[in-house]
Amino acid sequence: MKTEIPTSRTNALAERLSALSRERFYDVYQQFEWPERLDPDSFSMSPEITTLSDTPVWSALTDEQKWRLTITETATLFSNTLNGEKVLVAGLASQLYAKAATPEITDYLHHFLDEENKHMIMFGVFCRKYVGRVYPDKRLAMPAKYAPGEELLRFYTLAMVVEAYGDYFNMRVMNDDRCNPLVRAISRVHHVDEARHIAFDKAYLAELAAEHMPGWDDATRANFQTWLAGFMKANWLTFYNPAAYHDAGIENPYEVQKIAMAAPGQKALREKVTASVANFFLQTGLVAELPEV
Repeated sequence: MKTEIPTSRTNALAERLSALSRERFYDVYQQFEWPERLDPDSFSMSPEITTLSDTPVWSALTDEQKWRLTITETATLFSNTLNGEKVLVAGLASQLYAKAATPEITDYLHHFLDEENKHMIMFGVFCRKYVGRVYPDKRLAMPAKYAPGEELLRFYTLAMVVEAYGDYFNMRVMNDDRCNPLVRAISRVHHVDEARHIAFDKAYLAELAAEHMPGWDDATRANFQTWLAGFMKANWLTFYNPAAYHDAGIENPYEVQKIAMAAPGQKALREKVTASVANFFLQTGLVAELPEV
């Protein structure tokens, strides 16, 4: 008989997070002021974390292109997060009142779902208003069949990767006074919510992994670990967005993508952003080794 792993830690955390979500509840439609045009004297992303920083392309850009790139790369970040949150919202809704979810977890999932919906609204408004579109989804397809517990593990690891990558950029921008006040405000609101979501993801994933992975055969475990390492790498590809380069007025966007992804400084940035979540996955056995990004 399978030994059930107690979820008391996640239940207690879910209760605390629900209380914080109620305390910090906000109306997304009243939260921000949306100017007709973003201030040309401020960036929308810290230049050091754009995908062209530490590349020869950046130094060749005009000031206008650099300013515009920080807008289109912010729209890329917001689009990537929005696209990931669409999947997250659908998955969270399906878990409400499910047999596997305790009442404490279900209560928090309501807040999680509400906050992710608000994020999609604010990201969608920014992208459509200042770039004219949301960049399309390029995530990896999920399989149709799963081992016991695998679907939940894939769901929450996917969520954690999207949230953790985005949160690094949020924290950099919200604390950078060179950046536009609107983008700093959006980044701060998102970071505060995501800090709760990531805490929940980590606690729940640790318990799910301890409950289910020991019962998997070697092939299932290896397949999951390979998928997760692959997703962590593939998710970075969406950041190096030729459409964003084109919209910033940069020529040869696909060649620029190759140059940017190969730049040593960019590799170092990816490793820095990935380090915390990758180490957590390694410690819990969700990956077999630190993934190449």
